Amino acid sequence: MKRKTLGITTALVTAAAFASAGTLGANAAPQPVNPLLAKSEALQVAAEQAGTISSALGLSGGERLVPRDVVRDADGTAHIRYDRTLNGLKVVGGDLVVEQKAGKVTGVTKASEATLAGLDTAAPAAKSDATLVVFALDRAPVLAWESVTHSVKADQTPSVLHTFTDARTGQTLLSYDDVHVAEGTGQSTFSGTVTLNTTQSGTVFQLKDPARGNQAVNNLNNGTGTGTLFTDADNRWGNGTYTDKATAGVDAAYGAAQTWDYYKNVHGRNGIKNNGVGALSKVHYGSNYSNAFWTDSCFCMTYGDGAQNRNPLTSLDVAAHEMSHGVTSATAGLVYSGESGGLNEATSDIFGSTTEFYAANSSDVGDYLIGEEINIRGDGTPLRYMDKPSKDGRSLDYWTSSAGNVDVHYSSGIANHFFYLLAEGSGQKTINGVTYNSPTVDNQPVTGIGRAKAEKIWYRALTTKFTSSTRYAAARTGTLAAAADLYGASSPEYAAVNRAWAAVNVK
Repeated sequence: MKRKTLGITTALVTAAAFASAGTLGANAAPQPVNPLLAKSEALQVAAEQAGTISSALGLSGGERLVPRDVVRDADGTAHIRYDRTLNGLKVVGGDLVVEQKAGKVTGVTKASEATLAGLDTAAPAAKSDATLVVFALDRAPVLAWESVTHSVKADQTPSVLHTFTDARTGQTLLSYDDVHVAEGTGQSTFSGTVTLNTTQSGTVFQLKDPARGNQAVNNLNNGTGTGTLFTDADNRWGNGTYTDKATAGVDAAYGAAQTWDYYKNVHGRNGIKNNGVGALSKVHYGSNYSNAFWTDSCFCMTYGDGAQNRNPLTSLDVAAHEMSHGVTSATAGLVYSGESGGLNEATSDIFGSTTEFYAANSSDVGDYLIGEEINIRGDGTPLRYMDKPSKDGRSLDYWTSSAGNVDVHYSSGIANHFFYLLAEGSGQKTINGVTYNSPTVDNQPVTGIGRAKAEKIWYRALTTKFTSSTRYAAARTGTLAAAADLYGASSPEYAAVNRAWAAVNVK
C-alpha cells in the first residue's frame, strides 16, 4: 500500500459535510442525528466531489472514482474510500482512501500507484461467463476476465471462487474464495471440546457458520429480544462452565451444526426449510428459565439457563429437538394439540435422539433418553424415556381413546415407544452403556429393524404422508406407506412397522 500527503485546499467535501450536526455555538450540545442518513449524505457529497479529487490526483480522463464508504473520527477527520473505474470497467487494485480534515485533503492511500492512462480497454472476444475488468493489483495494468464459480466443497463448505485471467494471454493472474471460513474450538457444557465453523470479520471472529447457511448464535445476556451475535478475538470459545457465557453459545452452535449435518447426510435435507438457510440460536434467555423453545416467526431456537442461571438447556438432543420442530413446521405442519401435537413432540424426540447417535460424541453418547444431560428435574434423571415412556411418571406407553386429551409432551410417548421398538425391538438390552427394557401392550415380542431404517421410515412419513391433522391411526397408515415406498409392501420392514404399532396398541 502506498501513501502520500497532498496539500489540496479546495472547498472539496468540507468538514461541515461530514459533521454529525450543524454549526454549534460554544456552549451548544450536539444534536442527535440518524447515523445512516448522515453516512448517506456524506457518500452523496463524496460522489459529487469525486471529479475534483480525480483531477487533484492526476487521474486520466477515462478514470472515475465511486465512493464506497466514509468513516469519521471524533476529531472531524473523514476517511473516504473510493473504488475506481476506467472507461466503465472496474479496476481491481484501483481503490484508494482519501483522508480529509477541515476541508483539506491531508492524505491518500492507494491500493496501486500504477498509471492507467493509455491502456486500451477495447474488449477482446466476449466471454459469456465472465466480466471484463482492469487488473492492476501488484502489477502493470492489463485487461482481464473475472469469472465467479459457485460450488460446495467436500466438507459442505460453500465456495464462491473468483478467478482473474489475462484477457489477451489467458494467464491466471489471481484466484481467491469469497467464503472465509475460520475453524475455531469451543469448550462446551455437555459435548467436551468441539470444532466450530466461524466467520472472520476484520480482527474478530463471529459465532456464525458459513458452511451451514450462516446459522448464528446470539447472546441474550439473560434478557429477551434478538440479542447480540457472539464474537471472539482468538477463535477459542467458552471455558466449559456457566461462568463464561460463550460456553452455552458453543453448545448451541455445535448442536445446530450436528443437526444440520444429520438432516443433510442422512435424509438429504438442506437445512430446516430445505432451502439452505440456517436458523438463529439464542442463548441465556430470561432469568432462571428452565426450558428451550423453537419459534417459527423468527426461525430461531431459544435456550434458558435453568436453575440459578447455572444449568443451560443447550444439550445436543435438546438442540436437535428444537430444530426438528422447525422441520415439522416446514413439512407436515402437525397441529400442536391433541394427537397431532403428540406426534409433533415425538418427531422432535425421535430426531433429537437420532441426531445424538449420528454425532457419535464420546462426551454425550447416543441414547434413547431425552434431556439426560440437562438435569432439569434436579435429580439426574432424563426428561423422557423412549423405551418405556411411563418411567417419567406421566407419559403414555400405549394408545388409548383418551390420548388426545393428554398434554402433547406425554401423549408423545406412544410414538416414541413405537420408534424405539421399531428400531431396537422389545425386551432388555444395553446400547452404548445404557440398559433398556421395552415392554409391549400384548406381551408379544417385537424384532427391531435397526435405527437407520426406522429413522428413514419416520422421515419419509413426516415429509410425504403426514398432514396437519394426522392422528395415531393415520400415523400408522402413513408409516406403513413410507415403509412400502422404501422397502416394499411385502418387506420385513413393512411387517415390522405393523407389528411395532400393534405393540403400542395402535391397530
